[in-house]
Amino acid sequence: MTDKQNPKSPASMIPAERIEQIILLIRGEKVILDYDLARLYGVTTKRLNEQVKRNQNRFPDDFLFQLTPDEKTQVVAICDHLSSLRFSPNLPLAFTEHGAIMAASVLNTPLAVEMSVFVVRAFVRLRQVLASHKALAAKMTELEKRIGSHDRQILAIIDSIRKLMNPRISKRKRRIGFLSEE
Repeated sequence: MTDKQNPKSPASMIPAERIEQIILLIRGEKVILDYDLARLYGVTTKRLNEQVKRNQNRFPDDFLFQLTPDEKTQVVAICDHLSSLRFSPNLPLAFTEHGAIMAASVLNTPLAVEMSVFVVRAFVRLRQVLASHKALAAKMTELEKRIGSHDRQILAIIDSIRKLMNPRISKRKRRIGFLSEE
């Protein structure tokens, strides 16, 4: 049964926007923390981390990394839903897009496989949004440069108009009339 046929399936209850909200930017990578990924895949964080440890060879450094204590503190301060991690002695794992897919394959639960599709779509959508923002930023920079040159030209025009409005008055006054020779 697909989600369209079964509106009560767990995957249909989680909107794509929610998945996009749990994707964080850490160390220049878009990642999902183990806590959030476990909730999406319908397992405990402990079970997810056990499977990752059992299959370490499937998770190279570009798929997964562990947060530093400072990063953990910052993430907990920024994300309200992660406040339960504040007093946890363990440092969270951060899964990249490929790591999240690999986690679904090592968990091998129907929900994990189903949710991995939504996770990939969320990462792809964020990549598209980021690309459109970069294009928009480039256009804004181009416009600023163009406006800067227009400003200089407008100032030159205003300066010329001011000069025309205030012509120089000559110091010598010419007399009007006839000169008589006496």
